[in-house]
Amino acid sequence: MGAQVAGGPADVPASKPSRAGRDLRAAILVGVGLGAVIIASLLTVKETFIAIVAAAVAVSTWEIATAFKKAGINVALWPALIGGQAILWLSWPLERAGMMTAFVVTVLVCMIWRFRGGSDGYLRDLSASVFTVAYVPLFAAFAAMLVVPDDGVGRVFAFIIGVVLSDVGGYAAGVFLGKHPMAPSISPKKSWEGFAGSLTAGVVGGAITVSTLLDGQWWQGALFGAALVVTATAGDLVESLIKRDLGIKDMGTLLPGHGGLMDRMDSLLPSAVASWLLLHLFVQ
Repeated sequence: MGAQVAGGPADVPASKPSRAGRDLRAAILVGVGLGAVIIASLLTVKETFIAIVAAAVAVSTWEIATAFKKAGINVALWPALIGGQAILWLSWPLERAGMMTAFVVTVLVCMIWRFRGGSDGYLRDLSASVFTVAYVPLFAAFAAMLVVPDDGVGRVFAFIIGVVLSDVGGYAAGVFLGKHPMAPSISPKKSWEGFAGSLTAGVVGGAITVSTLLDGQWWQGALFGAALVVTATAGDLVESLIKRDLGIKDMGTLLPGHGGLMDRMDSLLPSAVASWLLLHLFVQ
């Protein structure tokens, strides 16, 4: 073979993925873009935040149903999509009563909808349908209920900031300090050092946001931040287990650097439940 020309293509090193295993630049740009849309909705007409959540629920429901279908599991897609919107929108004026009524009706419709497929795989498909409806729209309805009170904008900001700080703190500590795997059989890149970084950032951020945005006590904010770190981490691990069980890497390809929208919703969904419960208890 001939000699390679200095400075030519052969001398250009191949680009390496980040230690986190994703396109960091794309992930940051997408994250900033999504954050800007949410902030704009909260600072203008706060009810538009519910519309954004509704759109995210529809896309995420479709992604998770598509992922299940690749594994031969058939989610009752139309009942899940329509019922999911009912769960979300009824949680706004009627809160828990509307949310739970829509959820129960959606489950009943899923049970009947699956009749046409016969008995083969009925329990498997129905279980996946109920799981999808509970995991995505039901959990997301708690995020919608955060914005309902007069101080709803502050509640949503506290929720989102807490999850973002958990993600950023965990990423930074995990990349630079991570040595001890947290759950190697589920998510090999997660480390205890990363979790400690998440916990530090989340507790500090929670103490600041709850005390300044919601007039709560700093210790309430610290507990709030810690709870979000636990639920966000658990949500991420749950989705990792689901993807490993289904044999897929990402739930979709909609968001560069992230995968599908569901790959971003995994930590937000359980954290929305924790946020509503704790703020409902701490802030009157």
